[in-house]
Amino acid sequence: MFYKDERLALFIDGSNLYAAAKALGFDIDYKLLRQEFVRRGKMLRAFYYTALLENDEYSPIRPLVDWLHYNGFTMVTKPAKEYTDSQGRRKVKGNMDIELTVDAMELAPRVDHIVLFSGDGDFRPLVESLQRQGVRVSVVSTIRSQPPMIADELRRQADNFIELDELKDVIGRPPRDVPQERNFEVASGGN
Repeated sequence: MFYKDERLALFIDGSNLYAAAKALGFDIDYKLLRQEFVRRGKMLRAFYYTALLENDEYSPIRPLVDWLHYNGFTMVTKPAKEYTDSQGRRKVKGNMDIELTVDAMELAPRVDHIVLFSGDGDFRPLVESLQRQGVRVSVVSTIRSQPPMIADELRRQADNFIELDELKDVIGRPPRDVPQERNFEVASGGN
């Protein structure tokens, strides 16, 4: 449910959206995604959050980050951290939840509707706070994957749940072999 005159902002949790789309078997066409939400309201900002591996000679996500930056998205990045877990496996940590939350709270007085592209249950308190400030919140993720990519508590808190699979024909394209975004495993504990 969108109103033509409402001020919109998009908050895209890059690795979460990538994982959800991949689970549904398609890639996101970000030009089409932006056009779809410009059509739905007065879009003020479209934020995209991702962690980047700095020591990689070539990062498969770099072309996407550059394209988004030049095509109307506000890019929020930080270096991902690599570590070795207790079983000796190489892991990457790149959680952008705090950055997304702070930006959403700062923008809340200037928007009517926030669209959050994430299924991460950690965002439930953010959604609740935005709602107390009079901001409507739609969450885009999927329950059609196995397992579902959205936390039940986030879906229940949102004013509106948008099933990503239902946007496939509007914002999707067939998957490429080269990954656009790494699905960073988020390790618990502090940095």
